[in-house]
Amino acid sequence: MFITVMFGAGCRELVNPWCSLVNFTGHLKRKAQVPPEVTIALLAEDGHLVKLEEELTQAPSMACSLVQEQGTYVLVQVIKGEAGTPTHYKSLLDNLNDQYSELAEELCRLSGFPTTSNGQRRRTGIRRGHREQGLSSMSRRMTSLSSKNR
Repeated sequence: MFITVMFGAGCRELVNPWCSLVNFTGHLKRKAQVPPEVTIALLAEDGHLVKLEEELTQAPSMACSLVQEQGTYVLVQVIKGEAGTPTHYKSLLDNLNDQYSELAEELCRLSGFPTTSNGQRRRTGIRRGHREQGLSSMSRRMTSLSSKNR
């Protein structure tokens, strides 16, 4: 089982999530050159946000339990709100809006910012239980992302 994690100026890292969540998170931070104190998450191609470090506080687990096999994810920085301000999410993939505008809009929505498409944002997938989606919907998304990368 492998997943693809995108970050930086078009970097794509093939990662094996069959390891502890601590090792998985540490590996991603080293590859993306993110300081250890920064909190990270993964934004799936269907818009689902995988909050890696929140899961660390719950119970030790395997990273593979949080991600979808052969999925493609964007590495995201979690910026905790202070003094009552909401948590914001910042893409660690340069030019996310140019490459994946729907995912950029989803990050804006998750951060509490207005979306850029006049509120007519199309839902990119089911937020919870995304593993239960049929193969046909997943393959359409994979084809969509693959065609954008050519």
